[in-house]
Formats: sequence, structure tokens, C-alpha cells
Amino acid sequence: MQSKAHTKWLRMSPRKVRRVVDEIRGKSAADAVTILRFMPYSAAREVEKVLKSAMYNRVHAAKQPISEDEAGDLKIVEVFADQGPTLKRIQPRARGRWYPILKRSSHITLVLSDV
Repeated sequence: MQSKAHTKWLRMSPRKVRRVVDEIRGKSAADAVTILRFMPYSAAREVEKVLKSAMYNRVHAAKQPISEDEAGDLKIVEVFADQGPTLKRIQPRARGRWYPILKRSSHITLVLSDV
């Protein structure tokens, strides 16, 4: 059985999120939580939230609580970070000119499956 979770409009660039997502792809859910807990990147906190949400979605879909052993059996089948909408702002520069500031956002999708 598969469970899916995603977050949208995360105010973090997809490049920064992909750096974290690539580390946990294909790992078990328990290992991924441990890896994310000790990563120094702020994107790791957001990816951990999505992973835990997918785990809780799995519990809710099964209509019964799962044990720690069963949580270890969950595997990350698919995880990716897409680019969301970009907020465009301007920074004043010399001689009346302006410089664009691009505030990027991302969408994270994570799919768990039983081994």
C-alpha cells in the first residue's frame, strides 16, 4: 500500500531542497528520519515534516496503528522537489536603475510504500 504527502509553495529554492531530497531517495522511512534529523540544512526540517506526514497518512489509510517494525518497513519510493511560482521583487541600484530579486518557491512530493 502506498501513501503520499506533499507540500506546496514552500519558500525555499528547489535547488536547496533537492540537495536534501537526493540523500533520502530509496531509503527506509526510519533511516530517512534519522538522516534528516542530523542534517545541517534548513530544508531538512521541511522534508522531515513531509516524510512524517506521509507516514501518518499510511497509518490513517490502514485504519489501525502501525508498530515501529512496520514503520521501518516503509520505503521511500518516490521523492522530488519541483519549482513553484517565483515572486519577483526589485532592488534599487545606482543611477536610477533596478536589479531583480527572484524569491523562488518549491513543491515537495513524497511517496511511501510497503517493502
